[in-house]
Amino acid sequence: MVETPQNIAKNTTWLTSAYIFQKLFAFVYFTIIARLLGAEDIGLYTFAISLATILSIFIDLGLSNILVREAAKYKEKANNYLNNIISLKLVLSVLVYIIAIIIINLLHKGSITNIMVYLAGIVMIVDSFTLSFAAIFRAYQNLKYESISIAIDQIIIVALGLVAVFLKMPLYFLIIALLGGSLFQVIYAYVILKTKFGFTFKFEMNKETLRMLLIIAAPFALAGIFARIYSYIDQILLSLLIGDKYLGWYSIGYKITFALQFIPAAFAAAVYPAMSHSFVHDQSRLKKIFEKSMFLLIIISIPAAFGIALIADNVILLLYTAEYQPSILALQIIIFSIIAMFLNYPVGSLLNSCDRQMTNTINIGVTMVVNIILNIILIPLYQHVGAAIACVISQFLLFFLNLIWVPKIIAYDYKFLLIKLIKTIVAVGLMAMLVIYLKIYINFIIVTVLGALFYIAIMYLIRGFTKEDIQYLYQAIFKKTHYEENLIDHN
Repeated sequence: MVETPQNIAKNTTWLTSAYIFQKLFAFVYFTIIARLLGAEDIGLYTFAISLATILSIFIDLGLSNILVREAAKYKEKANNYLNNIISLKLVLSVLVYIIAIIIINLLHKGSITNIMVYLAGIVMIVDSFTLSFAAIFRAYQNLKYESISIAIDQIIIVALGLVAVFLKMPLYFLIIALLGGSLFQVIYAYVILKTKFGFTFKFEMNKETLRMLLIIAAPFALAGIFARIYSYIDQILLSLLIGDKYLGWYSIGYKITFALQFIPAAFAAAVYPAMSHSFVHDQSRLKKIFEKSMFLLIIISIPAAFGIALIADNVILLLYTAEYQPSILALQIIIFSIIAMFLNYPVGSLLNSCDRQMTNTINIGVTMVVNIILNIILIPLYQHVGAAIACVISQFLLFFLNLIWVPKIIAYDYKFLLIKLIKTIVAVGLMAMLVIYLKIYINFIIVTVLGALFYIAIMYLIRGFTKEDIQYLYQAIFKKTHYEENLIDHN
């Protein structure tokens, strides 16, 4: 495929749409099984997935990220690189799977949990191969196939999972549902690479090729290990320290919060190339891109956090029943982590695009250590609420650790951002008062819509944002190439 701006924009629209579909389906699916299974069983399910997810990074080791870049640069070597990587992953998969078996047996969690981890380990291995296959699609700027497989994978998981729940099958059938979706993805990608891309597959482990790839991947591997442990260790510790029911309560707030992560992730994918271009060619444009990105994510994340916190009780009781009432306070706390999470995307993108990726990696490592310590201290004291507090503190710590380095790269206009922040807080404060008052008399869904419209109106009146800002936001999520061009041309 020719890498024209139109093709790139079309491809990224495919992938973003697929991720939105996946997030929506996954959220609805998780809500249904949480209602039907109860807190303790959903905690067991979450534990098995979390443990496998942490271990999966030791199979990939950042190689898929490197494969995208190297295969894009040297397409004639792409098949060779892929064969070497999947051959290495075959070896690593066996080792990591054995480690997973040893760990779960040492934890003495029970036979059902053991079976779930065994199955989740197979899912982990299959998904790792899919990740490498998808790297080739991205290297060739053909994201349609990956997008289709993501959507069908989620449909398979939901269909099989709901059948298992409604027929009251053993809990581990939910992991079998995940395995069904994963097997479809890997087989689909394999067939497409053979038939559409002309790839051939064989076991191949060339020492020089692997040494080169592993050296390049080392920083990505380290960052991936830190980030994966940091993101999932709270769920493991909750299960081990106080029990799976508390993990089930915590997982509700966690799922709702991190379901929104696709917004800054899509945003970062849009601004990263623009930042890299401007770092080399125009520092003043780099400064404006950073400021624009921070500003737009400020006006999205803060009202989202406060709005969800205000209706958390209604959301939990409506979607998850009274059994999950203990999840309300945890959600009201953890949702504020999206402010730091959103804002850290442009900060992290700036560091990575300006050759400060090791700084970002070190900061993630520091945050991981602090997060583990906080969870060990707070979980015994405050249970799942303690884990929520630890999550918020850790997210803001990572954001500020990265933000410290920004003035060393660009002299950004912090006064501009401070003014926008103050305007946003004023508008959010007025919105919050309206929501608190109307909640007493009107259905919370209607109140949510009215609150959002009220916030937008106030921000527009006080010049908190313009029509141009909304256009940029839409292009950042759905039309990345046009967004990059606009940032470079108009800032």
